[in-house]
Amino acid sequence: MAGYTADTTLPYDAEQLFALAADVERYPEFLPGWVAARVRKLDDDTYFTDQVLRFGVFRERFSTKTVLHRPHRIDVSSTERPFRNFELTWTFEPTPDGCCHVTLTTRIAFRARLAEQLFGRALARLTDDIVAAFARRAHSLYAADRGRPGAGSQA
Repeated sequence: MAGYTADTTLPYDAEQLFALAADVERYPEFLPGWVAARVRKLDDDTYFTDQVLRFGVFRERFSTKTVLHRPHRIDVSSTERPFRNFELTWTFEPTPDGCCHVTLTTRIAFRARLAEQLFGRALARLTDDIVAAFARRAHSLYAADRGRPGAGSQA
């Protein structure tokens, strides 16, 4: 199983970025590949989501379990088809200058060898694309608040 990491530092606080990453039902609005996401069950800091992802011409429906470790980490996992293993981990580390270092680590293995060959190589680029789309979304949501007194966080 291959693992990939992409990261960025953004001028927003960890809680804002954590909330953005935890709002999985909004992923289809801004993340590449996400067609649908619906939280089906919420239990304290854990929720279960039905999702649809698009890989080129292929669409795959599966469920995930998400565990929230507010505001520093989010763990997402699934072993449903088409995946043998699907793990996404978001981490949020405040920096001394009031920004936040965001890291996304993906570990994904497909059950079918053909799917592994077709999509395995694209996962590194997809991980980078997800983090870039996440950063664009954060800027669109939080940039206007950054200059106002009391808005954002100064660690």
